[in-house]
Amino acid sequence: MKEIRVVLVDDHPVVRAGLRAMLTAFEGISVAAEAADGDAALKELERLRILADRVDVVLMDLQMGAGMDGVTATSRIRQLEGPPPVLILTTYDTDADILAAVEAGASGYMLKDAPPEQIHQAVLAAAAGQTALAPRVAALLMDRISNPVPSLTPREIQLLELLATGLSNRAIAKRVFISEATVKTHLVHIYGKLGVDNRTAAIAAATQRRIIRGPGAQG
Repeated sequence: MKEIRVVLVDDHPVVRAGLRAMLTAFEGISVAAEAADGDAALKELERLRILADRVDVVLMDLQMGAGMDGVTATSRIRQLEGPPPVLILTTYDTDADILAAVEAGASGYMLKDAPPEQIHQAVLAAAAGQTALAPRVAALLMDRISNPVPSLTPREIQLLELLATGLSNRAIAKRVFISEATVKTHLVHIYGKLGVDNRTAAIAAATQRRIIRGPGAQG
């Protein structure tokens, strides 16, 4: 069996060390490189390309301090020639994070609290060109499909995330380059879908349903 070469991307050295130890304990997996953020990951991939060193999977965290985040890095990696699959490994399982990762081109989405064997199987699946989803993530996506409640659009989720930061309608409008009236229209639709009548209730409902991370989410 061909050895699977993995690039680890996480801003915590202890986490990277743990992932390296866990993955290399499985036969047929080795770590080609490590990076602390998305920009460093892109540089490592370019270095490995020049060295003709194969990369089969990039294991990518989502939020990495002040560095390039995992969604942006995933999108950039997918634009490369012959890009390796990107497997997200994160603590977040909200609709906003999952949809952003999928739209960026991630091949899979796993959670850091998954058993080592699940992460191992996800790496194998990603290397084989298959989709790998954590059970909770798969259940969440299936619930979105089967739930008769109208789903929020990516734009509506984006506005909810901005609402959760405390921005006013005017500030949100400037941030996403739409009119304040359009923001208000979106909020009416959001409130209707969530069954609420104000922004505080909307943020609470969206956080409870794991649509967004909610105010003050870290990690």
